[in-house]
Amino acid sequence: VQLQASGGGLVQAGGSLRLSCAASGRTYSSHVMGWFRQAPGKEREFVAAIRWGGGRTYYGDSIEGRFTISRDSAKNMVYLQMNSLEPEDTAAYYCAGPAMGLTFRWDDYKYRGQGTQVTVSS
Repeated sequence: VQLQASGGGLVQAGGSLRLSCAASGRTYSSHVMGWFRQAPGKEREFVAAIRWGGGRTYYGDSIEGRFTISRDSAKNMVYLQMNSLEPEDTAAYYCAGPAMGLTFRWDDYKYRGQGTQVTVSS
C-alpha cells in the first residue's frame, strides 16, 4: 500500500482546507485509515480515523468537532475537511493505514505517507 497525501497550504485563521489521501493497493472493509499531525518541536498527534467499511469515525480530543474525516471507497481516497482552523493547527499532516481497529496509536498503522504541510496564519 502506498499513501499519497495532498491539499496542504497556507490559510488564515478561521479558514478551511481539505486534505486528501490516495491509497494504492487493495483495501478491505475492516481496514482503518487515519490522519496524524506533527508540529515542530511537538509530539506526533492523532487527528482522526475512519473504517473503510461502514465509515465509522474516531477523532482526537484536540479537534473539538472542527475536522471531519471521510472516505470514498470507490476511489480509495480518504479526506480530512478542516474548518475553523487555528494557528495551533499548523503542522505536517500524515495519512496512515491500514490499521485493524479505530486506534490513535501511530504504530498500529502499517504504512504512512509523506506529510503535507498546513500553515495557519493569525
